[in-house]
Amino acid sequence: MKRSNSTGFTLIELMVVVAVIGILAAIALPSYRGYIVRAARVEAQAELLELASLQEKIFLNSNSYAFSVSNPYNGTSAANFGLGRTSGSTKDGLYALSLDITAPSQTFILIATPVAGSTQDNDGTISVSESGRRTCTPTCGPNGKTTW
Repeated sequence: MKRSNSTGFTLIELMVVVAVIGILAAIALPSYRGYIVRAARVEAQAELLELASLQEKIFLNSNSYAFSVSNPYNGTSAANFGLGRTSGSTKDGLYALSLDITAPSQTFILIATPVAGSTQDNDGTISVSESGRRTCTPTCGPNGKTTW
């Protein structure tokens, strides 16, 4: 009796491989999503610090902070001062930028609010003030901190 050498995988071997891949995907995908959310938050924080630095430069030039995120800085009228952002959002579009400032414009709070429907939707609002105070509402990520 001649024995044939068959090559290939059995159905059980194939099902084991599919099950292992499914388990790895179930573990890796939530972790990857968390990484994406944290990376976008860090990018928004960097942009807030950049805009706060620009606010300080404007204050040195005109003794007044900018009143708008989207208006250009023209250096002539304090009511028209702006930070020059055309879209009013972060570069990646995941956070909407706003400015909380009142006359006589000696203080400001730059605020980044997550855009609804984006990956950052439930991430919370981050802000920075003229004094350098950095806050997160309600918290920054899963560690429960209210500052960054």
